[in-house]
Amino acid sequence: MFIKPDYNLKNIYEIDLEGLKNQGINALLFDLDSTLMGSKTGCYTEKTLAWLEKVRKDFFVGVVSNNNNSEYIEKVTACSDFPVVFKAHKPDIKVTKEFMKQHGLKPETTCFVGDRPLTDIVCGKKAGCKTILVDSITADIEKPIVRLARFLERCTIRH
Repeated sequence: MFIKPDYNLKNIYEIDLEGLKNQGINALLFDLDSTLMGSKTGCYTEKTLAWLEKVRKDFFVGVVSNNNNSEYIEKVTACSDFPVVFKAHKPDIKVTKEFMKQHGLKPETTCFVGDRPLTDIVCGKKAGCKTILVDSITADIEKPIVRLARFLERCTIRH
C-alpha cells in the first residue's frame, strides 16, 4: 500500500501557513508525540508554543493523539490551551470525525499534520482532510533504531 501525503516536510515550522490559508484551510489538527512535542515529554518547547500562537491567529488548532496514559494525558492537558483528544485509535477515524464535528470542522477546510504515515496520514486521508507528513520534531536526537523504523515506515510513501 502506498500513501501520498499532500505535503512532506522536515518539521512543523516549514508549514506554509499562508499557502494553506489561500487554499481555504482554516483548521490544523496535529498529532502530539514527535509532531508537536518530543515523544513522551508532556511539554511543548518555547519555540513550539511561540509558533502555535502565530498559527492560532488564522487557524483552529487541535490535537488528535493515540496516547492513552492517564498521567501523561493530565500533564499534556495542563499545558495545552487548545482542544486535545486522546485515545484516538488512529488510523481509525471515529474519534477524529467526532472531534471535528464537536468543533464545527469540515474535512475540506482541515489539514491533518503528523509524523507517522501509517497512522496520522492514513487517518487524515480517510477523514477527507489535506495531510502534511513531517519528520519527528526531535529527529536530531532520536536513537538509531527509531530512525531506522521511521525510514522503513516512510517506504510506504509515494512521492
